[in-house]
Amino acid sequence: MSFRCFQPFQRITTALILVVSGISLRLSAEEIYSLPTLYLTEQLTANTAPVTTYAMPISNLEFEPRVDLQSRNMGEAQADVSIRGGIFENTGFRIGAATLLDPQTGHYFAEIPIAPEMLERPQILTGTENAIYGFNSTVGTISYGWTPIRDQGSITLGGGDHDLNFQRIHQGITHQLKTSDWSLGVEIEASRSESDGTIRFGDHDFSRATGRIQLNGPNSQTDFFAGYQSKFFGLFGLYTGSAFTAFDPFETENLKTRLFVLNHLQTYDTESYFEITGYARRHSDHYIFNRFQPNNAFIHETKAYALAYAGSHALRDGFYLNYAGQITADEIESTNLENSFTSRTYVKVSVVPEYRIHIKDTQTIGAFAGLSFDDTNRNDSAFSPILKLEWAQKSKDYQSKKLYISYTETSQVAGYTAIGGGTSGLFASDPTLDRETSQNLEIGGQISRANWSLEGAIFYRWDDDLVDWTFENGSPNARSANNVDIETFGVELIGTVRIRDLETVASYTYLEKKEDYGDADIVGSFYALNFPEHRITLGLIWSPFDTIKIRLDNEWRSQEDNPLRNSEDDALFTHASISFFPRQIKGLEIFGAVDNAWDDGFEEVPGTPGRGNQYSGGVTYRW
Repeated sequence: MSFRCFQPFQRITTALILVVSGISLRLSAEEIYSLPTLYLTEQLTANTAPVTTYAMPISNLEFEPRVDLQSRNMGEAQADVSIRGGIFENTGFRIGAATLLDPQTGHYFAEIPIAPEMLERPQILTGTENAIYGFNSTVGTISYGWTPIRDQGSITLGGGDHDLNFQRIHQGITHQLKTSDWSLGVEIEASRSESDGTIRFGDHDFSRATGRIQLNGPNSQTDFFAGYQSKFFGLFGLYTGSAFTAFDPFETENLKTRLFVLNHLQTYDTESYFEITGYARRHSDHYIFNRFQPNNAFIHETKAYALAYAGSHALRDGFYLNYAGQITADEIESTNLENSFTSRTYVKVSVVPEYRIHIKDTQTIGAFAGLSFDDTNRNDSAFSPILKLEWAQKSKDYQSKKLYISYTETSQVAGYTAIGGGTSGLFASDPTLDRETSQNLEIGGQISRANWSLEGAIFYRWDDDLVDWTFENGSPNARSANNVDIETFGVELIGTVRIRDLETVASYTYLEKKEDYGDADIVGSFYALNFPEHRITLGLIWSPFDTIKIRLDNEWRSQEDNPLRNSEDDALFTHASISFFPRQIKGLEIFGAVDNAWDDGFEEVPGTPGRGNQYSGGVTYRW
């Protein structure tokens, strides 16, 4: 992925013609969300809709080759999202130019009340791209752009076993203004779902309402968005795992998230653009240790306000200036924070000049060299270098090659749960925790042909003072926030193939870690050392007839051993779905799906029960 991947013409023309592994594919209203295509620059999963609830931005990320999603209850309920062996707080979620932030804990980063129709498929930013465009996320960023509003709508009704039922309605309307180059659009969506859950007391009750207004011009797109989401869910040992089985920890969470976003994207000249994003986010959390003995002991409310920008300016003679920045202010009200550290202001600025040399008509060499600056009003500041050398070749028949080597440094600060709570007990904080830093050395490449593509990367990352939650031999159920130095070696391979009506994507990831906690009493980790040594994904989309689509996602992993895990260390998950589009009723889709087809009870978070299998089906009508 080059820096040009953020050029706004790609966002503005998402609904037009996409080149997918060299094949031009025009997406109709029926295909945009239900019939995805596998390709390296976009979402690398066959399915886009979940089985257990309505679709959220996080849905199906568990099968994304670069993403490790560790769910409690299910991914849409609560999931820790890590990239390349990092932990959940090393991963950012970016909307437009701004990274959303929850100051309490990274457990809630993925609480994003936005309808998937309003967002492009996510791009996984790592290495150099994350160093420039990421914010307070040292390892990776999941980045979404805003889609153009289309004159289309849909309604979905569905249900399944475990008393699952879900409903969705969505409508987009555009109006051409008197000046023909400008249009005004309005888009609204509402979704809800509920079920008893796939395991005992794993029930949920979700609802979401979203809307936006969009002004589209010949070289710009402006969006104003408002969204609200309410989520109640439960699980035995949701966060405490098997620590208090004698006390029946039938834990529940009640989350409410409000989000307002104003985004403007502007192109100018030939290869220049800028994007500005402002948001206000309020998130409420009421955690209950035992639903049969509710109390008000764990209530939190966080507020975050941010203004961010990103862009690229084309200078003359092959010079470009890539830049990004964000300023965020947050605060928290909590029933269990014990110190006065309840607000903070963050700032990050990245400036990375780029110089391109054209060797031949189809070959270029690009050199990137710049810096990012991070600071808060409560922590030390940091300057981080960003370096990359890239060779690329593109031909007119959509064939391309790329090789690169990069070195980047990033930094971030810990959330309030790690620094603001008590210094003893089940969740022990440490108010002295300061800035975390990460260094990443990487070499990789990509080959694309008419019907196949292959991408690979080898990286070595040094994380210094990473904030992790650890446990000691004498008290394995009590966790403490501690600094750790970790060296991570990783290999990534991702390939796609298209053969007539069959599209496939396969990936293999290898991770190896060497950790130093500086304390011989620490014998284990809840997060940093909960990673797959080996992981394979396989996605398939097959259209045996023009009225049928079959989608299949698979993930196999061999997880690092953890003394708190009660299940096996190996796991196999399968998400399969089939859709039927009858010719007699245009726009109608009849679907059925299964999640965790093999009923694998693997504990994705050590000590926390795994999910069961879920069957669902329903109908969607699009107009």
